[in-house]
Amino acid sequence: MKMVNLYGEDNSLQIPLLFQSKLLCFSLLYLATTLFFALRNSLSPSQCGFKDPPFDPIQTPLFTYPHSYGEHKYALPARRSTCSSSVLFSDYKVVFKEIQDLCGNSSAFPPVLKYVQGNADSFGGHFGTKKRIAYFDHQNNSLDLPCGFFKKFPISDSDRTAMENCHGVVVVSAIFNNHDKIRQPRGLGSKTLETVCFFMFVDDTTLKGLEHHHLIYEKSNEFKIGAWRIVKVSSKSLYENPAMNGVIPKYLVHRLFPNSKFSIWVDAKLKLTADPLLLIHALVVSENVDMAISKHPFFIHTMEEAMAAARWKKWRDVNALLMQMETYCENGLQPWSSNKLPYPSDVPDSALILRKHGLRSNLFSCLMFSELEAFNPRDQLAFAYVRDNMSPKLKLNMFEEKVFEDIAVEYRHSLERVGIGANEEGSKASNSKGTKRASHELLFINGSSCSSCQNYLLKMWGS
Repeated sequence: MKMVNLYGEDNSLQIPLLFQSKLLCFSLLYLATTLFFALRNSLSPSQCGFKDPPFDPIQTPLFTYPHSYGEHKYALPARRSTCSSSVLFSDYKVVFKEIQDLCGNSSAFPPVLKYVQGNADSFGGHFGTKKRIAYFDHQNNSLDLPCGFFKKFPISDSDRTAMENCHGVVVVSAIFNNHDKIRQPRGLGSKTLETVCFFMFVDDTTLKGLEHHHLIYEKSNEFKIGAWRIVKVSSKSLYENPAMNGVIPKYLVHRLFPNSKFSIWVDAKLKLTADPLLLIHALVVSENVDMAISKHPFFIHTMEEAMAAARWKKWRDVNALLMQMETYCENGLQPWSSNKLPYPSDVPDSALILRKHGLRSNLFSCLMFSELEAFNPRDQLAFAYVRDNMSPKLKLNMFEEKVFEDIAVEYRHSLERVGIGANEEGSKASNSKGTKRASHELLFINGSSCSSCQNYLLKMWGS
């Protein structure tokens, strides 16, 4: 029965005009669904929001940050457009047992290197070129090798003891000069936190930033944020350059953790998204290598990286960069070619380094540290020079960039850091108002080129 009012109008319940068109309803539903998935993917740094892990990882957050800290901000978009996994992980339980058995087998990790002892004005001894080159050939294991620690590494006794008690896999990172945020690893297996050590090295400036956001309290004797044990380094007695202080845990991890068997260096701009045990097994153990590191996404020649470092002011003293390249060219550095296979490139992305601690990887790390102290902490410049000239040869897995993007999320550096320019790595260089251009005297004498890298450049350019 129809209900009509005094004016004869029908008052029965009517469907709003908006929903009377089936086509319009389907269109609105499609739009809402599309917006949902677009929003979900935009908030997922990996762009693969529904990718299933190879096991059931820990789901609960390892740490809850205050909103002001902003550890989730400024994730860089991945360059890959596919969500298919580029690295195959074995079963977590099988990997866990295999890594445990390897770490318990002392014969697999013999103490093969002896180190030069003594005191010096710098942490690494600051050796000259000829002296550094003399240590590249280490066929004679009875020779002592310089490997830092000519000064005491200034940390607390309790932290030092904890580091010595790490006997298996250690994950190491560092933040100096409040340059990055502390981010929690993701995708950890149920037993990983019980067996893998996580250490984050920080200086006073970074510590004050953590206190400011109430992540730690100054009066505490030990600091822990989620998975990470925070180690305070009194860096005033080390290097003036904060980036160089970060090189100590990056390349001397085998000395800081003398009882560890495997290590993963993670730049603080990264967040791990895969379990460390699975990474070590897939990229190091299964490949039977000493070290695994990603290839650079754009460059294959060392000189390309050196030119980019100068062009983009990653190191302002271009004279020093030129001197470094001249030194390397004079002592055998060649552009990459098929003759260097199985090494597929001369330039790594060194934000993530996985190592099995042994003679070759430890030798490489010690030699690298001496080069970085001699010139600058841009480790991509010294990488191929050390790798190609050292003996015995390093067994290296340089994996593809797509693997890197599958196992880590990269973030921009912190905008809150103090005392260092946005494009600068090191307080010494920041004293200069502008880039120090290479002087003509280093390139030409009496009008003719004397560059030791001339042949390198001709080969690189195919001339």
